[in-house]
Amino acid sequence: MRDIVLLFCTRSLRLFAFGLVSVILVFFLTERGFNTTQVGWLLTLTLLGDAVISLFLTTRADRWGRRKTLVISGFLMVAAGLTVVLTGNFWLLAVAMTIGVISPTGNEVGPFLAVEQAALAHVVENHRRTHYVAWYNVVGFSATALGALFGGVLSSLWQRKGVPPLLSYEWLFWCYAGVGLALIALSTRLSEAVEVEHVPRTGRNLMAQWTGLHESQSVVLRLSGLFALDAFSGGFIVQSILAYWFYLKFGATNLELGGLFFATNILSGISALVAVPLAKRYGLIDTMVFTHLPSNFILLAVPLMPNFRLAAGLLLLRHLISQMDVPARQSYVMAVVPPGERSAANGITATVRSLGAGFAPSLAGALLAIPSLVNAPIYLAGGLKIIYDLALYRSFRHLTPPEETAIKARAEQHT
Repeated sequence: MRDIVLLFCTRSLRLFAFGLVSVILVFFLTERGFNTTQVGWLLTLTLLGDAVISLFLTTRADRWGRRKTLVISGFLMVAAGLTVVLTGNFWLLAVAMTIGVISPTGNEVGPFLAVEQAALAHVVENHRRTHYVAWYNVVGFSATALGALFGGVLSSLWQRKGVPPLLSYEWLFWCYAGVGLALIALSTRLSEAVEVEHVPRTGRNLMAQWTGLHESQSVVLRLSGLFALDAFSGGFIVQSILAYWFYLKFGATNLELGGLFFATNILSGISALVAVPLAKRYGLIDTMVFTHLPSNFILLAVPLMPNFRLAAGLLLLRHLISQMDVPARQSYVMAVVPPGERSAANGITATVRSLGAGFAPSLAGALLAIPSLVNAPIYLAGGLKIIYDLALYRSFRHLTPPEETAIKARAEQHT
């Protein structure tokens, strides 16, 4: 139980810190004197660097040690926070933000998530895994929201008291680096139970040696391809794109959009929790597919609505069920790979999702600029997600997690 508490604490602290600086990161960089082009490059390098570092560390975490990998990740977070505060040199910042761990979006970046979830799955019973993964997501969502709130409020209060804007932002980055130190300390307190015994491999498969995947290589690669498709389609309807679509379509105000997306995030958190009893009753794959499919048909209907209220109502209805697949998906990945390959599997699937999602927003932006194609991003997102759901069900409906296999076996004995 101590390891579970520690993992939830590190998740909460980290997402709070990510939310804390995500709100002020662009303002901080512009106060440093960088132009918007330079800021854009820094943010791009940050996202790409986080993906590369995450892939490198997570594919080795089960061999090097999960605690050691989390400690290294904490040091990268501290290094990035301190460098941002201590230098105004563009190239030094570019290196620090590429190698270090900073989240421009407030969401998870770096290797933490993949390694922590692998450790969590290792210390809980199989039949309780989805329950803990769901709450792990809810805790992260709540911490990010609180961090973003504190980042905005604190910087505003300090500036009203006469603190220069640049200094107020620097104080927040000192807090960010301090959270990194706390993560290092907490990670060292994790017990040996979170580790997996490493079995030396003598095969000549270079891909297996590089990725850390041996028995699960085929499964993870197939899942990664499908998850990349899902993430790519989701990239057409990221929050900023949807907000702009509502403005173009219905002339929605900032106040209306703020209220709408606050509500969608709250419903997403509730949605993740509802996945637990559904997965227990119907199985992880069925929960992933048969909650995701109707949500995507609802998405396709949003552009057909005649006014903002009806369109927003449909979007809220979609978010009430659209995130049920997230804890089910994460739990499924950890269920169908050997314990010694979970960190690598989590890292690879998360990285391809990040890369997949990164290409779509620019395409969506180009479509929104053409009046006759203003609805195209939503139709593309919904249509591609439906293809993903059907392909996932066809490919993996027969690959059952161990706990579901045991339940089915007991049911057959009673009949």
